[in-house]
Amino acid sequence: MAMKRRVSVMVALATTTALLAACSGGGNDEAAGPSNDHVTLTWWHNGTAEPLKGFWDSVAREFEEAHPNVTVEVSAVQNEELQKTKIPVALQSADPPDLFQQWGGGDLADQVVDGKVKDISRDVLDEIGLIGGSAAAWQVDGETYGLPYSVGVEGFWYNKALFAQAGIETPPVTLEDLGDAVGKLKEAGITPIAVGAKDTWPAAHYWYNFALRECSTDTMKRAGVELRFEDPCFTQAGEQLAAFLATEPFQQDFLGTPAQTGLASSAGLVANGNAAMELMGHWEPGIMRGLTGGDALGENLGWFPFPTVDGGQGDPAAALGGGDGFSCSYSAPPECVELLKYIASVDVQKRYAETGSGLPVTLGSEAGVSDPNMQTLLQYRNNATYVQVWLDVAYGGSIGGAMNDGIAAMFAGQGTAQDIVAGMIEASSGSR
Repeated sequence: MAMKRRVSVMVALATTTALLAACSGGGNDEAAGPSNDHVTLTWWHNGTAEPLKGFWDSVAREFEEAHPNVTVEVSAVQNEELQKTKIPVALQSADPPDLFQQWGGGDLADQVVDGKVKDISRDVLDEIGLIGGSAAAWQVDGETYGLPYSVGVEGFWYNKALFAQAGIETPPVTLEDLGDAVGKLKEAGITPIAVGAKDTWPAAHYWYNFALRECSTDTMKRAGVELRFEDPCFTQAGEQLAAFLATEPFQQDFLGTPAQTGLASSAGLVANGNAAMELMGHWEPGIMRGLTGGDALGENLGWFPFPTVDGGQGDPAAALGGGDGFSCSYSAPPECVELLKYIASVDVQKRYAETGSGLPVTLGSEAGVSDPNMQTLLQYRNNATYVQVWLDVAYGGSIGGAMNDGIAAMFAGQGTAQDIVAGMIEASSGSR
């Protein structure tokens, strides 16, 4: 069996967008241009809720109007199903979607090795010039296999009114501050934190953030390339998580709560004022608006980064994050690349930002970010010394699955910090 190559799955963001002045040529074949024959493109994305679902539908219709020979069939699929089942299965079939959701990192590297994704390097030189360093997670060995449309960071979304009701004057900065806030909220009869542990990954993100705070930046970078997790900091991350879980910060039945499906989801609990905060990515405001059909918490919605951890080796200015993008499958026609380029255009990116669903990546689209919270995230992203891609994406499906399962077991009271790392090391033995 051929050994799968690894890609360094971190996104280094300078204080200003770093433009790539030139890109190396991609692939051995000359890029083929679109034809005048009728073409039907299939497009799979994870925007199942408004406003993103309607926005992508409008983008597809606009592309059809500009390309009369093209029909775009759009399918919105729930994130977990899309990432874990539909895309992996479809890419192994003879009829994969033409354009599909792409998170980059280790999974993309594996797709490249398997020959399932199109090298678009020569076709997107102008787009890469405007996207700059944010495109790194969609590149393997210097070649480009997809483009991001949003890159953001994670933190706590919180209800300012509930914080004030509990006597919390400023957002937590340290882990000790967060523990104090949890205590005050519980004393006020308010559920401190909502988590959609039924979907596993929202729970796993707590361990990810603790790992980023406990481990040095060099250790995190090496782990993404070498897939080695023997450093004690990974076990310490689990110990920090276990201590945090012991404070019982979450809602009742958090193990059975989904993250984004319905008003009883963790996002719905925060949107309706039934929980004070949730650890979640930059997409949270858009999800909450889609669930409530309105502006959710409005001016009462705030954001703060994951707290620092006393004694940790991690850079306090580092952030956990990642992005969303799209790739064209190996069999996609040239029109797929044209659609991808349209999605990355300044106009579409600006209008995407205006939906509040995420942070755009194309230089010139920043004007679309008008929401104060999203402006805060954009500044935090641009000022971060290092942005570590979501660990399950960074480490690939096998290790990521074992890691998430181990963390889920800890949330259920059935696993230890050592178990999480042991599972990752065992899974990594088949990936090196």
